Formats: sequence, C-alpha cells, structure tokens
Amino acid sequence: MKKFIFSAAILLCFTLVLPLNAQSTVATSKVSYTATNPIPSDPNVKTGILKNGLTYYIQNNPKPENKVELRLVVNAGSILEDEDQLGLAHFMEHMCFNGTKNFKKNELVDYLQSIGVKFGAHLNAYTSFDETVYILPIPSDDPEKLEKGFQIIEDWAHNALLTDEEIDNERGVVLEEYRLGKGANERMMQTYLPKMMHGSMYAERLPIGTKENLETFKYESLKRYYKDWYRPDLMAVIAVGDIDVETLEEKIKSHFGHIKNPKNPKPRPVFDLPNHAETFVAIASDKEAPFSNVRLMFKDKINSKPDETLADYRKSMVENVFSQMINNRLDEIRNGDNPPFVYGFTYYGGTYARTKNAFQSSAMTSPEGQLDALKTLLVENERVRQHGFFEGEFERAKKDIMARMEKAYKDRDKMESNRLVGLYINNFLEQNPMPSMEWRFDFTKSQLPTITLDEVNALIQSYIKEDNRVVILTGPEKEGLEQVKETEVLELLDLVKSMDLKPYEDKAVASSLMTKMPSKGSIKSYETDETLGTTTLTLSNGAIVTYKKTDFKNDEILFDAFSYGGTSLYTDEEYKATSNANGGLTEAGVNGFNKVELGKMMSGKIANVRLSIGSYSEGLSGNTTPKDLETLFQLTHLYFTALNKDEKAFKSFADKQKAFLGNLLSSPQFYFQDQLSQFIYGKNPRYTGFPTAEDMDNADYSLAYEKYKERFADAGDFYFYFVGNIDENKLVELCETYLASLPSTGSNESYKVSDFRPLTGSHKKIIEKGEDPKSSVRITYHGPTEYNQKEAHALKSLAEVLTIKLIEKLREEEGGVYGAGANASISNMPYDWFRFNISFPCGPENVDKLIAATMKEVDLLIKEGPTEEDLEKVKKAQILDYKEDLKTNRFWLGQLKNADYLNKNPHHILKFEEAVNSLTRDDLHEAAKKYLTQGYITGIHNPEK
Repeated sequence: MKKFIFSAAILLCFTLVLPLNAQSTVATSKVSYTATNPIPSDPNVKTGILKNGLTYYIQNNPKPENKVELRLVVNAGSILEDEDQLGLAHFMEHMCFNGTKNFKKNELVDYLQSIGVKFGAHLNAYTSFDETVYILPIPSDDPEKLEKGFQIIEDWAHNALLTDEEIDNERGVVLEEYRLGKGANERMMQTYLPKMMHGSMYAERLPIGTKENLETFKYESLKRYYKDWYRPDLMAVIAVGDIDVETLEEKIKSHFGHIKNPKNPKPRPVFDLPNHAETFVAIASDKEAPFSNVRLMFKDKINSKPDETLADYRKSMVENVFSQMINNRLDEIRNGDNPPFVYGFTYYGGTYARTKNAFQSSAMTSPEGQLDALKTLLVENERVRQHGFFEGEFERAKKDIMARMEKAYKDRDKMESNRLVGLYINNFLEQNPMPSMEWRFDFTKSQLPTITLDEVNALIQSYIKEDNRVVILTGPEKEGLEQVKETEVLELLDLVKSMDLKPYEDKAVASSLMTKMPSKGSIKSYETDETLGTTTLTLSNGAIVTYKKTDFKNDEILFDAFSYGGTSLYTDEEYKATSNANGGLTEAGVNGFNKVELGKMMSGKIANVRLSIGSYSEGLSGNTTPKDLETLFQLTHLYFTALNKDEKAFKSFADKQKAFLGNLLSSPQFYFQDQLSQFIYGKNPRYTGFPTAEDMDNADYSLAYEKYKERFADAGDFYFYFVGNIDENKLVELCETYLASLPSTGSNESYKVSDFRPLTGSHKKIIEKGEDPKSSVRITYHGPTEYNQKEAHALKSLAEVLTIKLIEKLREEEGGVYGAGANASISNMPYDWFRFNISFPCGPENVDKLIAATMKEVDLLIKEGPTEEDLEKVKKAQILDYKEDLKTNRFWLGQLKNADYLNKNPHHILKFEEAVNSLTRDDLHEAAKKYLTQGYITGIHNPEK
C-alpha cells in the first residue's frame, strides 16, 4: 500500500513512485531498465534477517555528527487486540518506559536525560492500528552510551517487567491521554469511521481503546499481548547514524540474536477492508466542532500490493503528475473569486487499512458551504474525466516534480538520519521500495519525459466509481445552521455525473517576473567577520546585507529581512482597522501578475518569499536554491516596489478567513485561550482578540495597502540576511541589481513603545466551556525586569528543570497528567520583560491537587534551587541540541538576524557551550527567588457545570 504524507502545497515526489508496458525496455543516462525488473534497494543500506526472524536495517550517515537514530519496529498494533485487550497495544508502549530488566521504574528516562536525551522531544514512541514504533536517538561517540542505547531497545523487545503495581500506576497516565483525545473530533469520528472503514476491524480498534477496558483490564491481558506479538519474527531494528556499519551490526546481533520466538506463535493476520455496493454518507456534527470539512473517498475494489517492479515505480510517477495537476486546479479555485473552500486537495493513496488504497478528495470549508465544497471537488474530478488535462499544465507539473527531485538529489549526502529511517520502517511493515536517491533521480530524469498526457488522463477512469464510495461531512452544530441531509448528498452525486462541463481553461502567462530591470546600485563597503564566517555589505541606498556561506545543505539558501517600525507606528485606530487585513496583502500578487499566474510562472523553480508586518518591524523571509537565487531577489524587489492592489483578491482571502475562523470559539480549547488572553491583555487599547467573521468584513484593505507602502517605502533602513550554499560573486551582483536599487528615503525609523503593560501580580481566572470532563491549567509569572543575558539563560534553564520535575511528580507519581511543562524567557524588546509559564491538562477533579503539587515543586526551587543532577540533565540536552543546531542554516539565519534585531553581540553564538557549562545551581536558585516570588496568574479551564 502506498502511504502518502500529503498537503495541497507539497507533493513529496520521491515517495510517489510511477507504468511501463510489461515487456518494454527504457534507457536512462546511465543504465537500461526493463519494466519487469525489480526496484533496486539502496546499496548503502545494509539489511539482514537474524535466525530468529528479526529484520535489521543499518546505514552509516554523518548528519548529524556523533548521533545514531535507533528504531524498534513491531509489526503489531491495536488491530490485533482481543476483546479484553482494547487499548492495550498502546498501553504496552507506555509500559516499556516503566520498568525493564535492566532499567527499573524511572531509571530509563532518568539515564537518558543524564546524557542529554529529552523525554518526548527525542525519546518517544507511537502505536497505530498495525504497528508500534519506538524512537531512540543516542550519542554515537561514546561506546558506553551506544551500548546502553542498544540495551534499551533490546529491553523494549522482550524484557519489559509488567509488574502489577506499575500497570496500575500507568492506568492514570493512559486515561489522561484518553481524556485528551475526547472532544468534538472524536465524537464525530465515532459516527463516520464505521462507514469509512465499513465491515473491517479498523472501525472497531482505535489505538486508544475504551475507558472501561483501560480502567478494568486484567494484568494477564496485557502480558498476553506482549507475549503474543512482541517477538523477533515481527520486529525490525533500524540503526542509522554517524558510526560504522560493522559496529552497528555487531550490536544488533549480540542484543537480538538470542531472543526466541514462542514455540507456537500466533499467526499475524492481515485485515482487509471489504468492498460495498452502496455509497455511504456520514454526516456528523457537534456543537464544539471548530471547523467544517468534507471528504470524498473512492476505495479500490482490489487489494493493493507494494511497488516492486520498475513498471510499478513509473506508474506511481504517473499518479504523482495527476495529483500535481488536479491540485494546481484546486489551488486556482481557492485563490479565485468566491472560493468554495479554505483549502482543497485530491490524491490517490492509502487508507487506514494496509490492503486498500483510495482516490480521495478533501476540503475545509465554511459551516454553510459544505455542499458547495463537495460539489466543487466532484465537478473537478468529473471535469478531468470528461476532458482530461492539457499540455500546458502537464508540462508545468513535470517541471515542479523534477525541481523537487533535483533538490532532494543534490542534498542526498546532507540528509539527516531521522529523515531516512521512515523509508526503512515502511519497507519492513509494508514492503515499500527503498531505492537510493541517486537511482530515484536518475530514473525520474529518464522516465518523466516519457510519460504521456494520455497515460495521466487514463487514471481517472479507474479512480471514480459508484460503489466503494464514501462521503463524509463534519462540522459544527449551532442555532440557525441547517445541516446537510444525506438525500442532498446523493442527489448531488447524481447531478454531477450528468453534467456537461466545459474544459479547463489554461491561460498563457508571461515568462519573466520582471517587466523592466531596475537601475543597478552599488556596494559601499565590505566587512568580514572571520570568527563567525560572515560578510556584511553596506549598499548604496543604506541597506545592510549579511551573509554566511555554509556547506550544511548543497541546495538550500535561506533568507530573512527586517526594518524597525511595524504597526507600532500606526495610530490605535489604524492598527485596529488594518490588523485583520495585513495578512491578505500578498494575495493580490505582484507586478500585475495575480497569484495564479505567479504560481504558473514559478513552475520548475524553488523560490518563496513571504512579506509580513509585525508589531515592531516589517520584513520578508524566504528560501530558495542556488539555481533560483535570482528569482528570490526578483520577488523581493517586487514586494518592495510592485505589490498589486486587488479588491477581489482580498475578498477571496477574507472569505477563506471567515470560513476558517467562523466557528473557532466553539472549541473549548480555543475559547479558553481567547478568554485568558482577554483577561491578561484586554486593557490594551490595541487589543483585538480572536478575529471574527464581522472583524474580517470590517478590515480596511485600502488603508492596509497604504500603510504597507509607507512601511516598505524606505529600503535603506532594512537589514537582509542570507545563509546557505552561496556563490558570493553572484550574491553580490544580485544585491547590487535588486536590493541596492530599491528606494531609500533616509527615514532611519525605529519603533514606538506603548505605555500598556499586561496584567501582573496574583490573579485567578476560571473559564468554563465544553461538555467533556477535561480541564487545563496555565500558570503565568511575568513582569518588568532589567535584561541580563546570563539571567535569561538561567531562567530558561530553570523552566527546563521544572519540566523534568513536573513529569516526575504529576505524571509518574500522581498519574494525573499525560504531559506537563514549563518555559521561560527574558526579552529586551520592545521593553525589558520576563515570562515564566507552566501548563498541563488534567481531569477537573484533579485541578486543585495538581496545582498544589506544582507549586510545591516551585517552592522547592525557590527554597533550595535545583539538584545538581537535574541541572546536569538540562545542560547536557542544551549542548547536544546546540551542537546539532550549529550545523543548520535555519539556526544561523535566526541567530544572525536576532543579534541585530535585539541589539546583541553576535559572537555569543559561538560561546553558548561555554555559557552552559558555566551555569551553576546558584544561578538557577537566584533566578527562582527573583522571578517566582512576585505572584502569578492562574488560568483554569473547566467544563461547563
């Protein structure tokens, strides 16, 4: 079965693999391929099967340095549970962290934290219908740590203790996770899942299980599940990282080779998704549902099989081209007048069942617009069926696919290990192919030009059918809203298939973004910083450009830019009138080209620029490749000088925003955020709260556009940043052409600081909303201070220590939460201010008890400071993260920009490890005494009584 991670904007072409005639032979630039030949596996991945049946995958990969990603994959999930085991596949995942032969209760997490591995952020696991996967990143530069890492995953495989006491202790944690999942989406799923997965076990085996069984299951039921399904012939060990293959293979053999299978192993069944002649319509509504969605599924009649041959791979390429084109059409519709949905997309791919694929369309829409959105999806599918696609859109789709493939190919030796392991997990579980990136690029480059439009157009005939069809509508239930009826859906299905539709009209577009080249400026000065590896240019118009050439990625350049001012320079009235309009400024396009035309012109290019106007600055950000760097510069120049103004484009944006926001506050969680924010910030004369549909109607687009022109009239006070694989001569030339030529007025603006300050001191706000027995708590310390960099680091570290303690106390000891955490910062912009936040969800009956337990931990930090052991855990994690960050373009871009934006010394970037090592218990203790004794605001969300 093909599993796709899909969005309307992104198609990962290297996972969509596409029909050769059975006997045909095709040639690439390097190799000849025969259609029936198997897809070759990546020769850099060593695979094997131990005598006991355990499969392993090993790859040496140097990025990131000194780290190996370990995975234990169990080909067993909730689909295999007996009636007395509902939820126990997932429960078993929890128990592997709660006592094994070599790591007693809490020792596992405690040990990993001591070497810098964070619980949740790094160490994790997940359980699905058909599999359970354990995730463990471990340092690879220390033989002892590596050995411990393999001992941990071995223990997960067969050494879980499963004591009665620990099983009972974990019930509370799992029940809290179960509680978190309750709500409108879960209730609506109970309505539509039996129709979506009609006649299958998938409709009856949600991984979380049932509350009743989680509370009452017998110990033997869990132990039986572990014994039956955690066995070598159903397991794979994956090890990818910065260490030699021989060492990893030896570790796998020594730790897993001796594990025995049961004498009479239970067969591991595969569960089918039966066919059905009917069209099932599921309409589910809920008064707490924040969003409206429609989904259309045409399930295959025959079971899927893995891609095995070159013909299979090429067929998936054809499917990818199809998806690219139909989603381009849907994107045009969402960006046109009166859009029927916030977003919509269509693809062919997997269902919950491994054995069945489906042609699927989805859209998010307004509560009143579900039928219109469904009709649009149906009509566009039918339009393709009647008329197919056309040559222009076909060529653009192939260009886009090839551009993404080329980028992946160029960065093949810079791929992070955690991005590689997914291919091997899917190969083990579903026999998906795992060819090398070199092979994929070579095959795609060779075969993409041979795909014909007729091949792509033919797919729709097998996709659309009148049996095995499911339509799902979910959304809010509220007064005055008439729910869609099943008869209306069925009538619409009949109506669309009888329509005589016009073909898609593909309008020609210009070939160049720039209609007139700007007059070139110049570079006034160069300044290099050998320590940071940066160069700073002062342009003839006064703008400052800082760039850093890196080798972290071969085909990536990141970009950011800012100028002080932002909306702080607006009057209160201007701010309120434009706050909901600024986000729609770029919807009109640039230089006379609308958004759809721009999309077509950008086919085959990877260059994105985003414009923003924030509270204290305006700016741009984006990304590109070395090949398309000039396109990014051109877009940047046009955002300064030639942003279109188009009332229709803005109305389209506002309509989508209204559809998205229209029912948001019916969600208890969003409502709580809104009310607590209003409580703390509501006296700000600029406070706007969550925007409503009425707010969008009142947004002043014309004023927003005029203020945009003011904010971007002077490029001379902008700072620009570029980080990545930069050709320095080319960058300098582009800066002269497209940035130094931008207008400059010499304004040298700064930002204005309001007199308003948020509510401080000791306050309590209880907000009641929702029917589920769910509560959440937020505790906020904040207020004025004097910025100090070391103190800011100490306070942030104190929050990380507190997070460790809250997990230990609230989760492991009390069993009262699934997760809890704290975060903190001290900022010097727009004024010196500190914040320290604590949050956790829980049951209403436990709110007071858990707040008391939390404050006990806070008081202990105030009284005694952290333990040396906990401080060392935090320091190890910070250093590990920092060492990885140092090798990423995103980190350097943010650090270089923020050094200027916040007026900090950029050389502190390289002194972070020194700063971490110098942190002491006294530093954190002093921060606790200073900042956690000034009173706090308690926000509590409870259900309605």
